[in-house]
Amino acid sequence: MHTRYRSVVVDGLSVFYREAGPPDAPVLLLLHGFPSSSRMFEPLFGRLADQLRLIAPDYPGFGHSDAPDPGGFPYTFDRIAATMAGFAAAVGAEHYLLYGQDYGGPVGFRMALADPGRLRGLIVQNAVAHDSGLGPFWATRRAFWQDRAGHEAAIRENILSLAATRTRHVGDDPDPERYDPDLWVDEHAFLNRPGVVERQLDLMYDYRTNVASYPVWQDWLRRTRPPLLVLWGRHDTSFENTEPEAYRSDVPEAEVHLLDGGHFVLDTRPDEVATLIRTFAARVRAGGGSGHNVSRES
Repeated sequence: MHTRYRSVVVDGLSVFYREAGPPDAPVLLLLHGFPSSSRMFEPLFGRLADQLRLIAPDYPGFGHSDAPDPGGFPYTFDRIAATMAGFAAAVGAEHYLLYGQDYGGPVGFRMALADPGRLRGLIVQNAVAHDSGLGPFWATRRAFWQDRAGHEAAIRENILSLAATRTRHVGDDPDPERYDPDLWVDEHAFLNRPGVVERQLDLMYDYRTNVASYPVWQDWLRRTRPPLLVLWGRHDTSFENTEPEAYRSDVPEAEVHLLDGGHFVLDTRPDEVATLIRTFAARVRAGGGSGHNVSRES
């Protein structure tokens, strides 16, 4: 199955996306993290497009999508989620399995709660929905949320730093030679394009609304208990490794896997992730939900 590189207009914005797979197959909607784009999901396209319709958009301000001026487009998670909901409708994704990584988590939770009838299952990969999942790394960002002017310089420096962009991928992995440096060099180039850092600062400041929403998302998980697959790279230094079990406390039937990877676990474990998704998708189609309450380290 060949990957198609397309764009569609949503609310006046050109949204770029990658798509592969049979048009009548179950949809896997792939929502990327910071500071990545739909490109992060390329490893899945050649591994899953025989049975799933994979659709991976770039958010406004990311990748190849339009990056409107913040004066006319507020860079908030509410607005990004609304655009992604419009995107899903525009490409005919009436129902979908939703894969959310990093920023894709809060975008996806907003979409799921706003229109739960579209959701067939949820795949969480290194995305947080519990305050305990934000460890010491987040101290500066919490200070930024309390006093933007006083801490913006530190956040700006982090966003523009090549070393910080590398660390988001490698984390504390003792074998950094497994990681292709093009992953963070390309992202660093994107972050240093004119105007990008201002848009990212706005979105980073709005992240505080995600933390405020965590109790609402947890309540939704506990009440609805959607089919849930949690994939977690254990070398992630952005989020805490306690977070997968926090999801299982909300959804006891959740399938949880701690993998030998980092924040972007597809960097090193695409075969294993694809196999887990394939099995999960088949179980959801058969009406079995998450099925096994498994925790494994690979």
